[in-house]
Amino acid sequence: MRLRLGVLISGRGSNLQALIDAASDPTYPAEVALVISNKPDAAGLDRARAAGIATLVLRPKDFADKAAHETAMIAALETAGVGLVCLAGYMRLLSPVFVQAWHNRLINIHPSLLPSFPGLDTHARAIEAGVWFHGCTVHYVRVEMDTGPIIVQAAVAVADDDTPDSLSARVLEQEHKAYPLAVRLIAEGRVRLEGDRAVVKRVAMIVPIA
Repeated sequence: MRLRLGVLISGRGSNLQALIDAASDPTYPAEVALVISNKPDAAGLDRARAAGIATLVLRPKDFADKAAHETAMIAALETAGVGLVCLAGYMRLLSPVFVQAWHNRLINIHPSLLPSFPGLDTHARAIEAGVWFHGCTVHYVRVEMDTGPIIVQAAVAVADDDTPDSLSARVLEQEHKAYPLAVRLIAEGRVRLEGDRAVVKRVAMIVPIA
């Protein structure tokens, strides 16, 4: 049985599309069961609808408070039989209650090689710091922002003439490979959690440096 995914988005949904594309292969061990957005005009909703995936818009302003909003999200995910929640450009901080409700069943993709450059503006900060390599990280979500056991990382070399936009574009290409891979590893039971570390059973070097 395929692992059912719930994907939370706020915008264009390019990583959502990567998951949809991966799941279009019947041998892929997961499927996108539900897409939830906090914004009714999120372009990712159209991507989901085009693929015949159920969508739900839950605007925070339509609820009494954050707790009520997240309770509605949890209920919708549970009703859809979701086993793993994937954050894909979801631009709201989740409360400890939500994070704990989906403990070890909630993952995120972040545009840096964590623990370096948590937070925003990662590409500009990487260039300013003069790092040679930058990239993305898929990790389990914990209450503290951009922390949690690392599942997959992909790296790109930083060029001397890189701008935040050019670096972002190359990292995004790797995100679209890393996220479906991380979901596959989880769905196939190849990720074991030991405290704050994810031990991944790898067949080979999975995502090469680009």
